[in-house]
Amino acid sequence: MIEILKVGQLAANCYLFYDSETKESFIIDPGDDTEYIINKLSDLSLNPKAILATHGHFDHILAVTELKLAYNIPFYAHRGDAAIVNRMERTARYFTGAAADPAPKIDKPLVPERTLGVGNLSLKIIYTPGHTPGSVCLYCEKENIIFTGDTIFADGNYGRTDLTGGDAKKLKDSILKVLSLPDNTTIYPGHGEKTNVRKEKSFYRFLKKL
Repeated sequence: MIEILKVGQLAANCYLFYDSETKESFIIDPGDDTEYIINKLSDLSLNPKAILATHGHFDHILAVTELKLAYNIPFYAHRGDAAIVNRMERTARYFTGAAADPAPKIDKPLVPERTLGVGNLSLKIIYTPGHTPGSVCLYCEKENIIFTGDTIFADGNYGRTDLTGGDAKKLKDSILKVLSLPDNTTIYPGHGEKTNVRKEKSFYRFLKKL
């Protein structure tokens, strides 16, 4: 099961991915609004096991530090984004003008091709650099869903590559990787509405936009 929470000034999508039987859950991309996230976890009687970041930009990790303290759970991210995570506090201040908690420590790496499980569900880590050096997508084959962060959005949109660590060629390859999944795979992006592989293929037939 999935609960979608829009958080922070940049309206990032935070996802609660959970097994409806065991109530074990992952918190994916908690970009802000810690109290809102905690309240929703409580409302659903969920037991969070870890925090997962699709990438290290501040609008996807601002609530990590408080959530780690609240639940005593580890924070997973790809090591390729460690420098971006470490800049979280000053980057957030630059883009939003607001103060932020100190940058969280990455407790465990998201290693490509490995899986992480909650209850009877699992997420496969797919390495998708381009938006950032350490961007990943999280794929649940059993449920035909993928969390794509800022790699790909609905309606042919995708993450910017003009920020530090961005790479348009790598992003193109990463989008192709996502679009190689079954057509009925639902895409849950880092911002905006959900979509699916079949629909997005129509926008990327020749990949002329990259």
